[in-house]
Amino acid sequence: MDIRPISPAHLVEELADRIAAGPRTSWVRVALDGAPAAHPERLAEELVTPLRLRGREVMRVSAADFLRPASLRFEYGKTDPDAFYTDWLDVGALGREVLGPLEPGRSGKVLPTLWDTRIDRATRAPYVTVPPGGVLLLDGALLLGRWLAFDLTVHLWLSPGALARRTAEGERWTLPAYARYEREVGPVGAADVVVRVDDPRHPALAGPG
Repeated sequence: MDIRPISPAHLVEELADRIAAGPRTSWVRVALDGAPAAHPERLAEELVTPLRLRGREVMRVSAADFLRPASLRFEYGKTDPDAFYTDWLDVGALGREVLGPLEPGRSGKVLPTLWDTRIDRATRAPYVTVPPGGVLLLDGALLLGRWLAFDLTVHLWLSPGALARRTAEGERWTLPAYARYEREVGPVGAADVVVRVDDPRHPALAGPG
């Protein structure tokens, strides 16, 4: 695998150029996939202004706002890595309420949030209409390999050692889920763009060697 070092600023500009290069008559659904230690939400936030400067409206959605109710997530306990991997994310709701409406010919009406895990209740958020040509930035973990319809997938890759070092002590029980993700999905091979972020100050684009 080839590794091309790139500055954080140039990474954002390259991704914004690639996202904005598509037709302006259709929506662009972008997955920013990475463990919390890779902070995909930060990259999503950094892309908003550059995309708007390129004439694209931007809608940000976080997978963390589309988790299932606690009764379903914690059926096998609060620290079960297999349940975390398979049962926490409401994949059906993401497809139905976020990605599906941005298919060609659909309404463009997206639900920005579904579930507030702090109070374990629906957020009751109103729908937001994304105009044609708009960009959806969906950040979160374990997004690939779930038959979710994206137009561009970006995986923030951490080596196992870096992932272990940068995962908070209280979240280390999730590490087997990310190891399973590597085995079963292979996000480095599945994603359209892979960014190595072992050192977030010095990212690198990874490609076939």
